[in-house]
Amino acid sequence: MPRAPSQNDFNRETVLPKNETPHTMSQSKEHHSGTVTMESVGRLAGVSQVTVSRALNDPSKVSAKTLQRIKDAIELTGYVPNMVAGALASKRSHLIVALIPSITNFAYSEFIKHFIQVMRGHGYHVLTAETGLSMEEEESVLATMLSRRPDGIMMTGINHSAKCKRMLLGSGIPVVEIWDMTESPIDTCVGFSHAKSGEETAKFAHKKGYRNALAISAADERALRRKDAFCETFRKLGNNPVKEICLDSPASLELGRKSLAQAIDEGFKNGVVMCSSDLLAHGVIIEAQTRNLRIPEDIAVIGFGNQNFAAFTVPSLTSLHVDRAYLGSQAATALMARIDKKPLQKNCIDIGFEIVERDSA
Repeated sequence: MPRAPSQNDFNRETVLPKNETPHTMSQSKEHHSGTVTMESVGRLAGVSQVTVSRALNDPSKVSAKTLQRIKDAIELTGYVPNMVAGALASKRSHLIVALIPSITNFAYSEFIKHFIQVMRGHGYHVLTAETGLSMEEEESVLATMLSRRPDGIMMTGINHSAKCKRMLLGSGIPVVEIWDMTESPIDTCVGFSHAKSGEETAKFAHKKGYRNALAISAADERALRRKDAFCETFRKLGNNPVKEICLDSPASLELGRKSLAQAIDEGFKNGVVMCSSDLLAHGVIIEAQTRNLRIPEDIAVIGFGNQNFAAFTVPSLTSLHVDRAYLGSQAATALMARIDKKPLQKNCIDIGFEIVERDSA
């Protein structure tokens, strides 16, 4: 009866194919010197390559003792199965691709964490890639990721290039678009309406009695949609003036401060400041305080995202809240349903939003 392999059995000779030496193998175009293969594992475990393959793909077809010897051999050699080859055989790669604009942006990192947790519970690994705000970069990253034949794809937003859409539709791979809403998703989407959130923020500010407004927005097209909806709605509610500042760079405390300083220098006073992110809003608060402006009496401030620090600024920040944990878990659940070919009640899931009122407005 074959015994379980031990560390003493593992050396360069035991893992090399028969009739090959380290010297001849290094000269072969088909092998890398010292590469551990499925055949190597089988030789160490005393079984055929076919048995190793069977043990990896369907352990129930291998006896418990044989399976243990194979596991011991894999442990000793550090062998990693070729998942691409396995995916071709099983038609499942157990890989999910998630494309997000920024890995460091808290708004994205929080929901991707919960997305990964749910997918991991289903036995999937998530490969995350950053696309910035460039459609060209999204195309390039997507093409690379599709070559790995993932079982599902998560895309941030609903606006993609025509080439990107063709690749997604042509791949036949389930897709979930997140952080936005559309009536015509590529496959399915989970998110909320940015235009609606801008409208509701304007109504909130008007109801609070503010009749003068400043809107500060980053260049992100979703942020611009919120800003445009806010400005249009606020003006309609009483012919109220709205000053707009659009930034070319990503949001920061510095840009929040500079934007308010610019607006004040250009005549803005006694109004509400709508910011496309909590980071910008925090910068606005700091600049207002350095100018001895009272918040919210002289200037009110409303952010977006309800980040962890929003409740702890002084004064605490009023912000539009999106449940990012729920968004991530719902996106993963919807994508798994598509992968498993299970019906969804609807292709678009609106998770909504709420304005969290605090001291700044």
